[in-house]
Amino acid sequence: MSMTLLEKILASHSKFDSVCPGQIVDIEIDIRAARDFGGASVVKNIRDHGLSVEDAEKTLFTFDCNPTGSDQKYAVNQHICRLFARENGINVHDIDAGIGTHIMIDQGYVVPGSTAVSTDSHANILGAVGAFGQGMGDMDIAAAWNKGKIWFKVPQSVKINCKGDPGKDISAKDFILNLLKIFGANTLLGYSIELYGICIEKMTLDERITISSMATEMGAIIILFPPSEEVISYCRQHSKRSFIPVYADADAIYEKTIDLSVDEFVPLISRPGEPHDAVDIKTVLGTKIDSAFIGSCTNGRMEDMQRTAAILEGRKVAPGVILKIVPATDLIWKKCLDEGLLEIFKRAGALVSNAGCAGCAAGQVGQNGQGEITISTGNRNFPGKQGKGSVYLASPEIVAASAIAGHITIPGSIPSKPSEFKVTEKAVSPGRTISHKRDTSQKPSVIEGKIWLVQKDNIDTDMIFHNKYLAITEIKEMGQYTFDNLKGYEDFAKKAGAGDIVVAGKNFGSGSSRQQAVDCFISLGISGIIAESFGAIYERNAINAAFPIIICKSLNDLDLVDGDEVKVNLKSGEIINRRNGKTTKAEPFSEVQYEIYLCGGLLA
Repeated sequence: MSMTLLEKILASHSKFDSVCPGQIVDIEIDIRAARDFGGASVVKNIRDHGLSVEDAEKTLFTFDCNPTGSDQKYAVNQHICRLFARENGINVHDIDAGIGTHIMIDQGYVVPGSTAVSTDSHANILGAVGAFGQGMGDMDIAAAWNKGKIWFKVPQSVKINCKGDPGKDISAKDFILNLLKIFGANTLLGYSIELYGICIEKMTLDERITISSMATEMGAIIILFPPSEEVISYCRQHSKRSFIPVYADADAIYEKTIDLSVDEFVPLISRPGEPHDAVDIKTVLGTKIDSAFIGSCTNGRMEDMQRTAAILEGRKVAPGVILKIVPATDLIWKKCLDEGLLEIFKRAGALVSNAGCAGCAAGQVGQNGQGEITISTGNRNFPGKQGKGSVYLASPEIVAASAIAGHITIPGSIPSKPSEFKVTEKAVSPGRTISHKRDTSQKPSVIEGKIWLVQKDNIDTDMIFHNKYLAITEIKEMGQYTFDNLKGYEDFAKKAGAGDIVVAGKNFGSGSSRQQAVDCFISLGISGIIAESFGAIYERNAINAAFPIIICKSLNDLDLVDGDEVKVNLKSGEIINRRNGKTTKAEPFSEVQYEIYLCGGLLA
């Protein structure tokens, strides 16, 4: 049977000779990692359920969310992981190492054709080397550590043929922002994307990493690059494992084949709030900024550092503007030192930190305050993700040029005199209180409850459960923070009652892999969530936690209004609006989902 690139990787790690879309298979996981914030919860799951670690050599901790150890709760969680690692012979890439997914590539853990999972929602960055990487929640990772494998639903694949030449002015970041502009956050939701074309073949490893790292922001399972000779050579130099690169069959069947004229791509910037809200940079030129950030798993590679240095050399960051630069790994940091880049950064007035995720994670350099306008090379600019201010997303070249100018600009238009600094202010949002936890001892096939009609698409995990609360591991403490970063629903936790049901739009739960974004609803006693579609990782986390999520693409048939009571049959998919008697059909629970639901969770 002919297969796509991802199908061939999954099949080679399963008991089957071939796999097809929609098939649920157990796949062997070559590398199983947990980060500092998710790691403590993984340890807790393993200890609470009396589990063991199947293969310590394939198991890793990577401390990249808070490498400074500056937050007490993070420091405690990191130490929990260290102690567990000592007990079980697990390798720890500690706070001096850098971003875990980059370490997996640069230190040869992952090679073309291999599989890896992590508590990092950007583990699909490994598609850059033609490997399967997936971010998963705490239960999934605990199960993978214990069994060496995990269930996975084979996704549909999309083939994108990139025709033409994007030109020298189009960076890898511009390339992925153009894809985001075209496809948005949910057009390719749940798909595996394969990129082809002459321009794709020529891309360096660093460029491929930038593009693959934003598959999550597109709602995709992964963006896969067929490995080039350069990538194969790099992986062979850095890995002790022998491997044979995997490629799609010539007659592989794709759900969609899309031709793109990449020579029409232009430099883009994402406006604050949504990564896919990408616009021609000309529309925002001159916008005053307070700070700039260069780094993250998207743009913290050596090529990014070199391009940044080329623009900063001999120049100064604008007065009042803060430029923060964070290399992705300690190896890159050392190369910056050896090549004199750190001196260029410091002479320009930049703050350079030790390697890590930085601005994407709470408690590190790159966070901004209320009213602050930041231009960043990160992959996310959801409200609250990089702080309380507003965040534009752009390439390292544009961010560096803007830091010098004091306003958003392009490298060829840096003024001789920077913009003057102005201050803005915002109000502080109030705190929350804890509601009651529901009784989860009963597992009915039918759920009923009053609905909260949240008529929004792309509600991400930072809106559901903000990253500043990620150190919380007790479910009973999580409910009070539910939706407190979703505009218009900040008081949800105070008003929601046990048994209520949330009804939302497309791509609910997009963004990070955090289990807390599911557990906070369990903490409040919410009966379930009905939405047109869910983020791939969120869907897994909910299923694994035995929390009912229902996919329904025909919600309009119910003529719902806020406060209606609905009845949902989980096995048949039938939904009834008790107010008007109208019905519709949702996707019934799959056999796997229903089995996990009845058991009370994946690890029960």
